[in-house]
Amino acid sequence: MPIRTDLFAADDGRERCGWVGNDVEYRRYHDEEWGRELRGDRALFEKLSLEAFQSGLSWITILKRRAAFRSAFAGFDPEVVASFDESDVERLTADAGIIRNRAKIAATIANARVIAPWVREEPGALDALIWSHAPASRRARPRSLSEIPATTPESIALARVLKARGLRFVGPTTAYALMQSSGLVDDHLAGCWRVSG
Repeated sequence: MPIRTDLFAADDGRERCGWVGNDVEYRRYHDEEWGRELRGDRALFEKLSLEAFQSGLSWITILKRRAAFRSAFAGFDPEVVASFDESDVERLTADAGIIRNRAKIAATIANARVIAPWVREEPGALDALIWSHAPASRRARPRSLSEIPATTPESIALARVLKARGLRFVGPTTAYALMQSSGLVDDHLAGCWRVSG
């Protein structure tokens, strides 16, 4: 009996991880971003924030709103977002272009208030902290979606450290999704064109 690979054969002739399907934006994200190294405090603050908004939703829901999120949150500049006040919270909860979850909006602002002074004093500190939790070695490449974990010891440790710093909406599952999307781990399935592309 052959091992199920959970690959999706797209109309461009390439096989991709099965979660991509036919959505053009999902395909672009999978091919160009997911599992590729992302560095920088601001870029990682954005990804961390978007992963928190994704909690309980599909990633495509966030991806299709990313431009609106960037506009609403001042390009995810931690200094600017840290200065947001209650009027900004009201503005954001009325913005139909983003996910209007008050708790997630408040958490993003609170997280910026932690991150902004930290990286102002020590540029690269968020990047260094997140990347210090990259696994020392890679496990066997997954052959099916069921082999991809929701959490790992590294994501549990990363979530613990981020929470200890005062960040919110950063549980182990969110931390692992951040690790996948930022290239700390590469969970492209065996046989996916990106493995050798």
